[in-house]
This record gives sequence, C-alpha cells and structure tokens, in this order.
Amino acid sequence: SIGPAQAAETIRTGLAMGADRGILVKVDGVVEPLAVAKLLKKVVEQEAPGLVILGKQAIDDDCNQTGQMLAALLGWGQGTFASKVELSADSVDVTREVDGGLQTVSLKLPAIVTTDLRLNEPRYASLPNIIKAKKKPLDETSAEALGVDVSPRLKVLKTAEPAGRSAGVKVASAAELVSKLKTAGVI
Repeated sequence: SIGPAQAAETIRTGLAMGADRGILVKVDGVVEPLAVAKLLKKVVEQEAPGLVILGKQAIDDDCNQTGQMLAALLGWGQGTFASKVELSADSVDVTREVDGGLQTVSLKLPAIVTTDLRLNEPRYASLPNIIKAKKKPLDETSAEALGVDVSPRLKVLKTAEPAGRSAGVKVASAAELVSKLKTAGVI
C-alpha cells in the first residue's frame, strides 16, 4: 500500500486473507496516480515479480490510471478490467468485459493486470489467520527512500455544479416534434 502509517492495518488484513508479506510505502497527504505508478515502478524493480495485479481504480480519486501508467513506465503489456485470469509458464490470458461481450487478450510475462470486481470473491480472514498476520513480515519504506517526488502536479481551480435542466415540452404529434426539432437546429 501507499499511504500513511494507518495503511499498515489494511495490509495486515491482506496478510490475514492469505498474503505472505506486505510492503508499505509511507506517504502523507494526497498522492496522484502518476506518483503512485512511479512508486510502484520502484517497488517492482526491487521485487522483480512476473505479474503485477492492481485494482481497477482507487476509491479516493476514482481515476483508473495507475495500472496503465505503471505498464507504460515499465514497458510491460497490460490487461485491464480483468474478469478472468489464466496464468501459464510465460504468458497470462486476461478475459475482460467489453461493450460487445467478452474479450480475451494474451500477454507475455512480465505483465500488469487491473481487476474488475467479477474476478474473484475475496476470502474472509479467520481469527487464527488474523493472529498469524501480526507475525508476517511488513516492510516499510518511504517515497524519499525510493527517490520519487510525490508533490502534487495538479491544482483544482474550481468545482461547480452543472446548470439545472430546463423543463421538457410535450408535443401533440410527430409533425409538431419534427417542426420543433427543425426550429432548434437539431435536424
């Protein structure tokens, strides 16, 4: 995880659900998707995994950018919105939902996969596993130690509600509808 010290508890939950170890990159404040991708790139370079699995989008900013940015920074193939993942020795097949149905892409490893909520049903953390999770390794580092500048590059200038919609108009016939559409310049 990337965030404040309290994020260690979230990692401990993952350890209780079956992960072997966790890594926390301590960062205070808001971290934009590009900075997250740069931090993950440094962790990936240190850990050398064959497959990196990320969520589809973050719950804080809802951006859906980090996985794609990480793939670009690493020069790896990517499969997004995965609803099914099949791993083989040197490739991974990712099935994803698209407007017309399902699409399957095959990626050479190493690769980046972002998940859809249909990929799996997480297991519950049992009490014995919660206790064991407290003894599993949790490495901590910082953005500074990884050499990544996480200062914000975006500035919100203004946030405003959209204008209210005006009331619709009922028409008596199709001819009247066509006439009003022509007057409005729609057709």
